[in-house]
Amino acid sequence: VQWSSCNIFSTQDHAAAAIAKAGVPVYAWKGETDEEYTWCIEQTLVFKDGKPLNLILDDGGDLTNLVHTKYPDYLKECKGISEETTTGVHNLYKMLRENRLKVPAINVNDSVTK
Repeated sequence: VQWSSCNIFSTQDHAAAAIAKAGVPVYAWKGETDEEYTWCIEQTLVFKDGKPLNLILDDGGDLTNLVHTKYPDYLKECKGISEETTTGVHNLYKMLRENRLKVPAINVNDSVTK
């Protein structure tokens, strides 16, 4: 597991510190610039042992879009995507219609357990 935020506004430093203290690599902090945000989510694409991501748990679709457009080779080992937001789910459906969605995806946004 590796963790980054879903946008430049969402990170709460105390929560990120608690996750990091538990041993999870965290790439996020309050007040990130757009460039820092992109750098942070890029850090979650490959684990320390060199293996690429194997699952995307997304909230907004930024990581999904980044991997599909800039790092499509990483999708070879990816088992799937879960997406929590309406915006992200709409993007997944659009990608599916355009035959650009390269791995299975689940719409968590409409789940009865959300």
